[in-house]
Amino acid sequence: MGFKTGIVGLPNVGKSTLFNALTRTAAAQAANFPFCTIEPNVGEVSVPDPRLDTIAEIAGSAKIIPARMTFVDIAGLVKGASKGEGLGNQFLANIREVDAIAHVLRCFDDGDVTHVEGRVDPIADAEIIETELMLADLESIEKRLVNTTKRIRGGDKEAAQQAALMEKVKVLLEDGRPAREMEVDDEDARAWRMLQLITAKPVLFVCNVDEDAAAEGNEHSARVAEMAAAQGASSVVISAAIEAEISQLGDEDRMAFLEEMSLDEPGLDRLIRTGYQMLDLITYFTCGPKEARAWTIPAGFRAPQAAGAIHTDFEKGFIRSETIAHADYVELGGEQPAKDAGKMRLEGKDYTVVDGDIMHFRFAN
Repeated sequence: MGFKTGIVGLPNVGKSTLFNALTRTAAAQAANFPFCTIEPNVGEVSVPDPRLDTIAEIAGSAKIIPARMTFVDIAGLVKGASKGEGLGNQFLANIREVDAIAHVLRCFDDGDVTHVEGRVDPIADAEIIETELMLADLESIEKRLVNTTKRIRGGDKEAAQQAALMEKVKVLLEDGRPAREMEVDDEDARAWRMLQLITAKPVLFVCNVDEDAAAEGNEHSARVAEMAAAQGASSVVISAAIEAEISQLGDEDRMAFLEEMSLDEPGLDRLIRTGYQMLDLITYFTCGPKEARAWTIPAGFRAPQAAGAIHTDFEKGFIRSETIAHADYVELGGEQPAKDAGKMRLEGKDYTVVDGDIMHFRFAN
């Protein structure tokens, strides 16, 4: 089960530098000119979770496999992208495929790095991209409403449901508000997802600051945090330049460098963790002598769905799950002591998985 976060922003705000650091590769070309990223680069990253290391040590696991998230570095956007300016059409096609958006904003002053708009104003930058995405959504809705009307005349009930949603969100977008602000009832949730509106996706604002502001942020990032809070979104402060340097260091050198910079952890760890939370994801674990592994699922998944993250056959033939809470596993010292203490539970099809659960599935072939 893959979850994709698209890294977007105006040209030259640090997207590719951030992507390189995230994936610890040189896959994305970082250069001081617009559109240096022509094709979207895709990289998988580990989700930092110290719980996995702890249970692996207790279980004596030979291999540790962390949860993964996919990041997509998408070509820079400019004004008029919704009408095909710059690399607009390609940008919009790529961004429709991701689950969430990490919006990188330039929050540093550097005369040597060109800004496509000739100034440093992260709020204005955010508004440019948001406007283009809303215009793209509006154009998509207007086209789809024409086709949907024909289907409604043919008695298509699903089309009528989608049309009602499109009419509502059209008013919202015309008012300059993104689709994610629309309240959707449970019975309309599936039809809403099928609309695949770009501005319905959750957004994380990433404030790219200079090295001196990496620990506390600066005036620019403070303004972004205020904007994000007003929108019910999240923001993180990160120095792409520092993260690029950290990504090239070994573990010991990395810790020494972080301490020197007065940082508790790499900013990328915060970014990944915040993106994980933004998508409302949780982790459950499987462990044994061969491997300890973290599995990513949406919050609210029941045990059979969680089993399906491993293999579809596990979900189809699900019988029960042997489940131990992470705290019990660690406190008691592993599976057998937890079982002896009565802390291993047999959970059925209606069990809702809790973040940190350690699970073993029984299923029929």
